[in-house]
Amino acid sequence: MAKITLKGNPINTSGELPSEGSQAPDFKLIGNDLAENTLSTFKGKKKLINIVPSLDTPVCAVSTKKFNETAQKRSDVAVLTISADLPFAQKRFCEAENTTSVKSLSMMNNPAFAKDYGMLIQDGPLAGVSGRAVVVLDENDKVVYKELVPEITQEPDYEKAIAALG
Repeated sequence: MAKITLKGNPINTSGELPSEGSQAPDFKLIGNDLAENTLSTFKGKKKLINIVPSLDTPVCAVSTKKFNETAQKRSDVAVLTISADLPFAQKRFCEAENTTSVKSLSMMNNPAFAKDYGMLIQDGPLAGVSGRAVVVLDENDKVVYKELVPEITQEPDYEKAIAALG
């Protein structure tokens, strides 16, 4: 169980992020087109997975916008933003903020994703959604970088995550 904070108040997650060098857990998540997506949907590409509680918060919105810039420049990388938001809300956000190079994925029918990645918040006001993290996978779905953001209201380290893509 990882300990993180929300505005300085301690909360706990369901576990730990997958370790560097390990095979990333597969998932079944819904895109904003309502299609099911798994790791194999992005086969052969490096993946930058931006795990956020909700796109309807300032920090989640900023991280999605910043990682969208990377997605626009790298055809060898799939940039995924995963949240508890419904696909319809994700689609509205991506269209309104012009972040259409990022693939937004919803945990709406598979909250096990957050648990499998050790990010399911167990207590506090955000219990049931995910903490904030970035996981970078190589083209074979091995974890090459991970960052658990210790305070939910803080942004991830963009430079380190992007550098991990090679």
